[in-house]
Amino acid sequence: MIKIAVIDGQGGGIGSLIVKRLKDTFGERVEVIGLGTNSQATVAMLKARANKGATGENAIIINSGRVDLILGAISILMADSMMGEMTHAMACSISSSRAKKILLPLNQEGLEIIGIKRQPLPHMVDDLIVEITKIMEASNV
Repeated sequence: MIKIAVIDGQGGGIGSLIVKRLKDTFGERVEVIGLGTNSQATVAMLKARANKGATGENAIIINSGRVDLILGAISILMADSMMGEMTHAMACSISSSRAKKILLPLNQEGLEIIGIKRQPLPHMVDDLIVEITKIMEASNV
């Protein structure tokens, strides 16, 4: 079973969409841990059927090193993003984790990624699911 951390903040809308699609596609073949920068984000991911949830800086730091995949918006790698919810310690632990990171290129933090086609969030999540399917097939999960 692959352990996946979905990291989100603010209202948890992006994270809950990712969790829902993961569970709809892979069911119990994946263990999904919803990690919120705040309790509202964590609750949203738990309602979307995350297996577990945890909130705050320490939960994100500890669990970043305990999973196989980390999913979220690219802003989870940026200190002070999400209106200040993403601390330097969180961004550092996520970026230095040995887990594979599959991130959505959402340009919300004054970051412009060149060469990425703009598309609606649900289409980006479709692409994310395709990448995870490839990983699971390669791992025979």
